[in-house]
Amino acid sequence: MITASGDILRDYSAGHISSREAEIIIRFIDQSLGTNRIKFYPGISYRHLMVIKRGAEEHLDRVTCRPPHDITGKSILKNFPKGENTDMLINLMQESRKILDKHEINLVRLDLKENPANMIWLWGQGRRPEMESFSDRYGIKGSVISAVDLIKGLGKIIGLEVINVPGATGYYDTNYEGKAEAALRALEYNDFVFVHLEAADEAGHNGDLREKITAIERFDQLILGKILGQFKRRSNFRVMVLPDHATPVSLKTHTSDPVPFGILGQNIIARGFLGYSEKEALKSELNFEKGHELMDYFLRKAE
Repeated sequence: MITASGDILRDYSAGHISSREAEIIIRFIDQSLGTNRIKFYPGISYRHLMVIKRGAEEHLDRVTCRPPHDITGKSILKNFPKGENTDMLINLMQESRKILDKHEINLVRLDLKENPANMIWLWGQGRRPEMESFSDRYGIKGSVISAVDLIKGLGKIIGLEVINVPGATGYYDTNYEGKAEAALRALEYNDFVFVHLEAADEAGHNGDLREKITAIERFDQLILGKILGQFKRRSNFRVMVLPDHATPVSLKTHTSDPVPFGILGQNIIARGFLGYSEKEALKSELNFEKGHELMDYFLRKAE
């Protein structure tokens, strides 16, 4: 959901609307615009899901859609989806604005000087993938902790246990310590846990350097530090830290730049690097062109 004003997309997150407010709005959209073939499902904050059953829109996965965080402050009309069968998508987006402008939640938000969630923005389309289960591939069981439904969905598809942490918002105010505590509990009965933090990415999209630094510091202290603190007297473990992509503050969007990763633990040999950064990582001869190969290295071959 976004905040639109005139022909301009003003806010890609509708003021980082709360999940409770968003759920009410998305269920209203489903009642108003949903059909037997089109359904809307609430997610976390401003991220939600529209599901289209197979039919006339068979080629929607080839439609070009712009991410809303790439066009903040730009024309809505010029950035609508482009390609085959886009009329249906554009119509839904336009109709959503008509029914949301006067929605009670948005009227209250406007009274409170908060950005309203007055339009849906459809992007990131795809089909459910078929993927090998994590346990079949690596012979171990695992869990996933995230406030982003995309991450949870991928985890569920490959058979990871999805752990929902109270207060995990996908934003600056997320429950850092709760994620670390949930991860440690999961490791009491599972072999592997993937902990995902979105706050630094959101700061990148907002162009907020201070909040990005703060998010990284909180991750280092409240998540990574807390987890490593429980393993400081053990040797039979491995920890890997990395971002999934770059989101430079200067650009406010994702880029394809290589990202650094660091691994600590059993059979990991120190290679003399001075710190953890993109610049330091460029000195390494160890790199992976295909991201999925990194997990194989981490769990099977690291030395």
